[in-house]
Amino acid sequence: MKVLYFAWLRERIGRGEEKLAPPAEALESAAAFVAWLRTLEARYELAFADLSALRVAADQEMVAWDAPLTDVRELAFFPPMTGG
Repeated sequence: MKVLYFAWLRERIGRGEEKLAPPAEALESAAAFVAWLRTLEARYELAFADLSALRVAADQEMVAWDAPLTDVRELAFFPPMTGG
């Protein structure tokens, strides 16, 4: 799965994108995916410490944290956007 990180997430994780092969249980929901990421390294723990400050998109469509990720090819994480 291609995973994209934007804004300060990219800075905390140290990369803008990566390819990952999550276990099946991490695909149960976007929140489960993040829980799995947080077990990998301290940089993920820091970046995903507060999910209320983040949004997630699956295959370029905004999804809720409880959305299943079955057959998702791209997952993107970013802070809320504001217009201006």
